[in-house]
Amino acid sequence: MANEKQVIGREIAVDFAEVKGVPAKVDTGADSSAIWASDIFVDEDHNLHFKLFGTGSPYYTGAEHVTKSFDVTSTKSSLGETALKYRTKISIKLAGRKIKANFGLSERSTHSYPILIGRRTLSGKFVVDVSKSEKLVKISRETTKQLNEKMKQDPYKFYKEHYQKGTQK
Repeated sequence: MANEKQVIGREIAVDFAEVKGVPAKVDTGADSSAIWASDIFVDEDHNLHFKLFGTGSPYYTGAEHVTKSFDVTSTKSSLGETALKYRTKISIKLAGRKIKANFGLSERSTHSYPILIGRRTLSGKFVVDVSKSEKLVKISRETTKQLNEKMKQDPYKFYKEHYQKGTQK
């Protein structure tokens, strides 16, 4: 049954040639996939240069990727902000399956997951069971009770820390 789709969870490890086991969030609400990239630029010979992840990431190797095969896309965040991003195909191993997927290159250092796997990468290959997860990332977030206790201590300080200048956390 070669056409049978593999079932994956909402979180999965992704392997690249130079680094293995990078945690990725599977997001069926996202159309395209994205990856944390740094040092992104296009040279005078029209080559796109980038490094996977950033210096603060445990997955950063400093290996430079160079390609002539890329395009640009306009993306919209969940907050409604629009941004232009370079996009290129990257070979990955997902759930034991080697695939070439289109990834938007973006600064994801503040995200819980350095990789987001969207519908286009999943389509025809995988089915997502949201009850499954490989538990690769331990996300430590304050509970609602902790947040309310913190807010009651100093509402103004809480506001400045969490809401000032549209930097809601």
